[in-house]
Amino acid sequence: MPEDYPLEYYQFFVHFNEGDYYTCHDLLEEIWMTDKQNVFLKGLLQMSVAIYHYEYGNVKGARMMFRKANEYLQPYSPGYWGLDLTDVYTYLKTCLARIPLDIDSVPYERVNELPKLPEILLYLSEDV
Repeated sequence: MPEDYPLEYYQFFVHFNEGDYYTCHDLLEEIWMTDKQNVFLKGLLQMSVAIYHYEYGNVKGARMMFRKANEYLQPYSPGYWGLDLTDVYTYLKTCLARIPLDIDSVPYERVNELPKLPEILLYLSEDV
């Protein structure tokens, strides 16, 4: 029987897969504010924020948030709350490897000059 998660959690997956990372942050923050012990949500929240920062040229902020997301999500291996984290860990490591270490920020007009982040789609699974 599938677990019953907060509505915002289900909405997070839709918005994440559509590339609406700002909304993802808001949705997860709503849940996290009522359960601040849930570091899993904080990890997903920070991963969303990292992508958002990177897309707007805040390279240093993205790097920091990807590192934190990876740190927060590690204890939940291999999966938690219906999310298989195997691909998420690979995604986070690939992003961290692609983000330039010698750049802190770029103007929004030059964001397309940054290395592209890999794509990832997130899905709920009853097997996790």
